[in-house]
Amino acid sequence: MSSTNRSSSVTEEVQENAVSSVNFGSSHALEQVRKITDVGAMTRLLHECIAYQRDLDLELDKLLSQRTDLDKQLLNLKKSAEVLDIVKADSDHVLANVSSTCDLADQVSGKVRELDLAQSRVHSTLSRIDAIVERGNCIEGVKKALEREDYEAAAQYVRTFLQIDAKYKDPGSDQREQLLASKRQLEGIVRKRLSAGVDQRDHPTIVRFVKLFSPLGLEDEGLQVYVAYLRKVIALRSRFEFEHLVELMEQNPGGQNQVDFIGCLTNLFKDIALAVEENVEILRGLCGEDGIVYAICELQEECDSRGSLILKKYMDYRKLARLATEINSYSKNLLLVGDAEGPDPREIELFLEEILSLTQLGEDYTDFMVSKIRGLSSVDPELGPRATKAFRSGSFNKVIQDVTGFYVILEEFFMVENVRKAIKIDEHVPYSLTTSMVDDVFYVLQSCCRRAISTSNINSVLAVLSGAMNLFSNEYQGALQQNMREPNLGAKLFLGGVGVQKTGTEIATALNNMDVSTEYVLKLRQEIDEQCVEVFPAPADREKVKSCLSLLGEMSNSFKQTLNAGMEQLVTTVTPRIRPVLDSVATISYDLSESEYAENEVNDPWVHNLLHAVETNAAWFQPLMTANNYESFVHLIIDFIVKRLEVIMMQKRFSQLGGLQLDRDVRALLSRFSSMTQRTVRDKFARLTQMATILNLEKVSEILDFWGENSGPLTWRLTPADVRRVLGLRVDFKPEAISALKL
Repeated sequence: MSSTNRSSSVTEEVQENAVSSVNFGSSHALEQVRKITDVGAMTRLLHECIAYQRDLDLELDKLLSQRTDLDKQLLNLKKSAEVLDIVKADSDHVLANVSSTCDLADQVSGKVRELDLAQSRVHSTLSRIDAIVERGNCIEGVKKALEREDYEAAAQYVRTFLQIDAKYKDPGSDQREQLLASKRQLEGIVRKRLSAGVDQRDHPTIVRFVKLFSPLGLEDEGLQVYVAYLRKVIALRSRFEFEHLVELMEQNPGGQNQVDFIGCLTNLFKDIALAVEENVEILRGLCGEDGIVYAICELQEECDSRGSLILKKYMDYRKLARLATEINSYSKNLLLVGDAEGPDPREIELFLEEILSLTQLGEDYTDFMVSKIRGLSSVDPELGPRATKAFRSGSFNKVIQDVTGFYVILEEFFMVENVRKAIKIDEHVPYSLTTSMVDDVFYVLQSCCRRAISTSNINSVLAVLSGAMNLFSNEYQGALQQNMREPNLGAKLFLGGVGVQKTGTEIATALNNMDVSTEYVLKLRQEIDEQCVEVFPAPADREKVKSCLSLLGEMSNSFKQTLNAGMEQLVTTVTPRIRPVLDSVATISYDLSESEYAENEVNDPWVHNLLHAVETNAAWFQPLMTANNYESFVHLIIDFIVKRLEVIMMQKRFSQLGGLQLDRDVRALLSRFSSMTQRTVRDKFARLTQMATILNLEKVSEILDFWGENSGPLTWRLTPADVRRVLGLRVDFKPEAISALKL
């Protein structure tokens, strides 16, 4: 291709690009058109221009069609403009009025401010004048009130003066010096009269003059003096009762009940509580609710000193330290010698009740005082916990802890001794299925655990529970198992071939003891848990109790295992009396003809004999056993009978009538055994019942109507192999048909 042609083609390509980018509506379109030299491009451009012109015509027609609407809108705008002119004129008029009013308001407010300032100065001047006049009145009033010994009025004049003086400082004035001198004179009189009232224990006088401390501005001093008076009164009463207590102790050195430590401690707590309750208004009038808190904390010191003395004297009087030493020594000697004498448990029980009452008194008092502090609305919310901690760490509560330590030692000794005694004097109780030991032991343990929980001391509870666990697992469980270890049980139980009532009663009672103990352990666990939830809400304490109580659950399981072993031992003694009847079933034919089947219907071949053997050798235990034990006993015998019958029946040959006979025999057994027990026994005869069903079939294939998806609610206890084996017992079923079954 020549260079001329190439340049021509390039020019055409450039012009085509120019044509394709022409915008007929722009100002540059004419310049672009003038640059085009190619005829073809011009032709295309012409066509596009014509098309563009047609689009413009259409757009113009569309716009012209809207002319009428636009004219209407322009006319509406014109009318609106006229209205706006009127509105503007009115707005300008309103603006002028508002501006004029604003200027006038500014002028008036300035005048008002000037008047207000002048008025406030006048009021201030008048108030100062009134204060000067009132000061003069206070001076005269105080003097006259002191002359006629009207100290309440004088105190009110002083209070008024102090309020004026705090508002209008006027140091060095004659009026102020005169009032202060009168105030000092009144303070001296009030202090002197109050001191005399305290010395004479004249309560009305004390109350009268302590109330004057507040108007004199001496609230803190008045509070301290009044609380010190209350504490002195409490101390005098407590000292008198304590001296009377010591006197009784000297008159009754043997430790008789005439010495009432509980009453003495109760009176101390009552005096402190009443001192707070009856003087709430006075304390609040002096220093608000902080005054009540101050009084409670001060009086608690009296509780710490006096209460500690009472508890220490109680421990000395009851010789708890020596008693604890004797108990520890007794326990060691008992392990070494095996026959030692310790303290009297009856006396120990008296001490336990006293200690419980004393500790409970202390707990109730502390809770009352702490709740009193927490019930005050205006005090610091952290004050309650701090007060509780202070109360718990006081000397009284430390002595309470010492007493509680002795309580644990005494409680464990009392519990061990009474449980051992209950085991030692164990005897049959008329009209009872258990011996006396069971109820006695659990009553002791229940009482001791309740008493421990009543102390509200988690360590005491855990210690007593631990002791109870040891008694359960050692002495008590050993006593329960002792009567179940008879080696010649069979010979004694059926002496001369007949059930011996005495031996049977002993065996049944031993089993009953174990059964009832299993139930009692769980009840005791539930009761302790419920009580501890109320007394120990803290999660940490609850976990400790829960961990300890888990041992009771293990103990219950241990009792159950021992019970099951004993029951199985009894069953192995009874079943040999039943086995000969079962063995005779092996000689009975089930390949029956119609006449033989009819004969069996009249004369039962073995079921009646078997049931008679069970009645004779097992049913007589029913009135001797607990319901739970008898149920277990009967079910174990049924298990033995059913297993033996299954083995025997699997060795026989059956006609269809024989299968019907087996079904009738199984139903008879099921009906009788169901009447002997409250629990269902149908599941135990399920395999025998299903065997009878299979042996009643008309033909081998009928089993498929009851098997697999066709079984419906029936749950097969027989495996496919068992089914084939049972089908093979029918004399008229062919082995080939049985083998061909798809089970």
